[in-house]
Amino acid sequence: MLKLLQNSGIPIYQQIAEQLKTDILAGRLKEGEYLPSIRGLAKELKISVITTMKAYEQLAAEGLVTAVQGKGFYVNAQDSEMLKEQHLRRVEASLMEAIHAAEIAGMTQEELKTTLWVLLDMKEEQKD
Repeated sequence: MLKLLQNSGIPIYQQIAEQLKTDILAGRLKEGEYLPSIRGLAKELKISVITTMKAYEQLAAEGLVTAVQGKGFYVNAQDSEMLKEQHLRRVEASLMEAIHAAEIAGMTQEELKTTLWVLLDMKEEQKD
């Protein structure tokens, strides 16, 4: 189920595209699997069909999905190296965002590094 944030400042079509992209890259939506129908998703999310179409077209432009006349959009096969590269770009973007937030908060580099190590340790403990 997709979650939309009305007041996030991020366009709704972009929120949809990002969530579906995350599901594709994480393997939750698999090769050959069809995305929800444009009308169905629009109805479910109570948004315009045009908004849903824009999100799907963005995914198609990125090569993640392909449109089939009369059937909808299906997930393309994902090249493992390309997937890895996309994940790396997302990690880098998230870390840059964290660095920016840390600067605003007045954190030193050492405090930021310590915070990262603590979070990594917490993640490892959750696995055990």
